[in-house]
Amino acid sequence: MTILVAYVPRPEGKAALEKGIEIAGRRKEHLVVVNASPGGGKEDPSMADVQDVERVEKLLATSGIDATFKQFVRGKGPVEEIEEMVESLQVTLLIIGLRKRTAVGKLFLGSVAQEILLSVPCPVLAVKAG
Repeated sequence: MTILVAYVPRPEGKAALEKGIEIAGRRKEHLVVVNASPGGGKEDPSMADVQDVERVEKLLATSGIDATFKQFVRGKGPVEEIEEMVESLQVTLLIIGLRKRTAVGKLFLGSVAQEILLSVPCPVLAVKAG
């Protein structure tokens, strides 16, 4: 049994991480935290930097739960990475963070959260920051 957290280094990612630790501890399930980006020539704000990775790994190590952090930059988008992990790890719950967006922002930029909600076969818990 595995709980998967889709992590980004923003308040909504931190909220998802905290909720994942709480639920994994309560349900005594393995927690996998993933941070993914297709990579490329430009800086991706959804990728955790070295300091943030160390902070997440330390938080997981001191949480008292069985947890793993994975970071991928291998040409696949975050939705594709999450879909593959949900299938391969037999995920029982996926936790994602949400942020407020304007209607125009949703129209032009799309919504990773919406894509995930519509594509994965497991239950999804959407967590708001703050």
